[in-house]
Amino acid sequence: MPETMDRIETILDWLRKLDVPPVTLLIVPGKEWSAEQIDRLKELESAGHELAAHGWHHHTTPRRFYHRLHAALISRNVAEHLDLDSTGVLELMKRSGQWFVNHGFQHPNFYVPPAWALGPITPAEFQQAPYRLVETTRGVRHTATGKSERLPLTGFEADTNLRERFLRHWNQSQFRRSIRSNKPLRISIHPDDLQLRVADQMEVLLKKEWQFLSYRDLYTDLRNW
Repeated sequence: MPETMDRIETILDWLRKLDVPPVTLLIVPGKEWSAEQIDRLKELESAGHELAAHGWHHHTTPRRFYHRLHAALISRNVAEHLDLDSTGVLELMKRSGQWFVNHGFQHPNFYVPPAWALGPITPAEFQQAPYRLVETTRGVRHTATGKSERLPLTGFEADTNLRERFLRHWNQSQFRRSIRSNKPLRISIHPDDLQLRVADQMEVLLKKEWQFLSYRDLYTDLRNW
């Protein structure tokens, strides 16, 4: 997002020092992007970072009971898909991708709903989404076939004692699951994670002997797992 670009640049510098190759950057199109910031995104893309669509506003006011519960336990106020019906989810996904085209980018192949909460989209409308892969908490889904692949996921957005305890345990279990299953471990980093409570765990994880994959690799490799 425009307001997080400086923090993202700091993280990217830190990742380069850890010899992590270019990463996938989740872009929230509905924010107020300046021409200078859009040019910077193009520079990052030219440097090898893949740009993925990530919702529209990345903000919502939960109204339905399930959404309020989800917000309280997991997503707070960012899971905007959960406010919509199936047609609304599809329209948001299409609008998000079109923003890239309108600003001189290639249409992204990859979509990540905020909080990984895809919402109530039907299989028929999901197949109309203009992406090759969509990511959720459980893993990734091919839009053309609807095929899903479960993949372990780590996260480090711990700003309370409770979240820290949960994430330390969760991340360890997901790492072990990746080793046992021989499947890629998704390492998700949010803009403030270097200043939050499990930054040490994140650094230890990134320093392990990984073969780093991009989401581009997943477009063709899913069939081989």
